[in-house]
Amino acid sequence: MKELHTFVVCAYKESAYLDDCVRSLTEQTVKSNIVIATSTPCDHINQIAEKYGVEVFVNNGEAGITGDWNFGMSLSKTPYVTIAHQDDIYEPDFTKTVVTNMQKRKKALISFTDYYEIKNGNRIDDSAVIKIKRLMNKVIKIFPSWKFARRFVLALGNSICCPAVTYSSQAIKDFKFDSAFRFACDWDAWERIGRQKGSFVYLSAPLMGHRIHEDSETSKIMADGLRKKEEYTMFRRFWPKFIAKKLTKSYAKGAENNNV
Repeated sequence: MKELHTFVVCAYKESAYLDDCVRSLTEQTVKSNIVIATSTPCDHINQIAEKYGVEVFVNNGEAGITGDWNFGMSLSKTPYVTIAHQDDIYEPDFTKTVVTNMQKRKKALISFTDYYEIKNGNRIDDSAVIKIKRLMNKVIKIFPSWKFARRFVLALGNSICCPAVTYSSQAIKDFKFDSAFRFACDWDAWERIGRQKGSFVYLSAPLMGHRIHEDSETSKIMADGLRKKEEYTMFRRFWPKFIAKKLTKSYAKGAENNNV
């Protein structure tokens, strides 16, 4: 698998959960390449990297979340790459399941798994948000290669959990995340990648845990109100203004799930 898949861990400052994340990657049933990408090098990151024998690469270019993700993507030399978020964890069969299923597709653009939330130390498998996303993603599962199906789903919101996504480097060659976004950069990515010919491979097994806590980047963005602005921008790609405004207002209620 090391010839096929790379985990790029985007690390920022001194995350209390980075060790758990990297350990979960080293405990995969089949081994991948693992590297850490950071624009904030520090002893904490270096110590964890040394503990697990992982190389650290420093991003001296464009700052911010999209700059870090683009830098991370550039580090991978394998056909498939997963951008692992430092606060999250991955189940032991994540790599094996994802790569095996992507190889079955003639042109898989991305693959994404179901997930569970980690909130206040507790595992949550069936939150309201997760249930809604599962319903939306069933459409993609039934019609993985149909552009209209995935566009229909994305027109109703972002149903894809970003850290659960694995990218086909060859199928989306030269793709870059858009620095105009800070919160909806992933939603924007799925919409643009979805215009291409190929498959979105949805795996309904919850193969990773997405941690929700008050110090996460998502929580900070929600606090400064940027989320609503960017979500409205995304809805406008699919809907006229009055519908986009209503959807943005309704969609914002889901933000309460991120409160700790």
